[in-house]
Amino acid sequence: IEIVDFLKNPKKYVAAGARIPKGVMLYGPPGTGKTLIAKAVAGEANVPFFQTTGSSFEDTFVGVGARRVRELFAKAKKVAPAIIFIDEIDSVAKKRGNSLNNLQDQTINQLLSELDGFETSSGVIVMAATNRLDTLDEAILRPGRFDRHISVNLPDLNERRDILKIHAKNKNISKKVELLEVARRTPGFSGAQLENVLNEAALLAVRDNSLTIKMAHLDEAIDRVVAGPARPHKVIEDYEKKQIAYHEAGHALAGLYAPGTEIVQKITIIPRGQALGYTLQTPEKAESVLQTKQQLLNHMRVALAGRAAEEIIFGLDQITTGAANDFYKVARIARGIVAQFGMTDFSLAQLVPTE
Repeated sequence: IEIVDFLKNPKKYVAAGARIPKGVMLYGPPGTGKTLIAKAVAGEANVPFFQTTGSSFEDTFVGVGARRVRELFAKAKKVAPAIIFIDEIDSVAKKRGNSLNNLQDQTINQLLSELDGFETSSGVIVMAATNRLDTLDEAILRPGRFDRHISVNLPDLNERRDILKIHAKNKNISKKVELLEVARRTPGFSGAQLENVLNEAALLAVRDNSLTIKMAHLDEAIDRVVAGPARPHKVIEDYEKKQIAYHEAGHALAGLYAPGTEIVQKITIIPRGQALGYTLQTPEKAESVLQTKQQLLNHMRVALAGRAAEEIIFGLDQITTGAANDFYKVARIARGIVAQFGMTDFSLAQLVPTE
């Protein structure tokens, strides 16, 4: 809203002696709607919108990237007020070290020059998007260039429900389907993934010759987005099926009895993608903003319970490779507890590099 007002009524800010921001940096995980936000701002302000990507400035010939930057800014200035949107800016504006990448340095320098060159009253605002703010060159982010840093996070429970409502408008969804329940089953999903869930559900409904999208279609669509399409005809020996079943049952039992973990929503041993089976857990209410040490330890217990079940039922000599991804999760949590969150008696210091 603030940027829209800058573009519509720049004179009142100039009269007040305020410096209108030249750049807005949108950062956050993929699929959260950074590009849509930039388009919405341009549409609301009713100004021309110039969209490009950071990689489009790169070329094998010296000076081409810098020339493309100059041409883009020249076009925007001619029709000002306008918005320039650079998606995936990290591909062209990464931190400059001791590398000999002169082509990238020239492009960054030209971009910095253009940001410094036009007046705040010119009516041109540059918006950019990145998934990793920490990888960008500090010179890009300083005040006077990209003044606004706006975090675009993954949607919470209510936001997921609202996103689903928008994408459900043109779909014939059964009246028995509660979108809040679908939102509850999709923690950590981005807006793009939620749209994909509804689209997959619509495709499944058509294949079933169903007039409406039912909850069963949405459940299958969620599974497809999480783990890939089912492979029910994959040949698996009966003994291996038994091993997979006990492994997943171990996860489920630990999830049921470990306090502070998510609700066990589903257990399946139908192969999907690279997974031979998986246990789906969802938060009881809303996702926690913070996690306690006890919650992290319980997540580790749930992850290790699959291997524990294998050892108890089949013995140490018959444990399988199915726990590989579980160990990856456990190692990541343990590393965070020790080296990042200061949750041990060893030290309160952060032992991992921040840059």
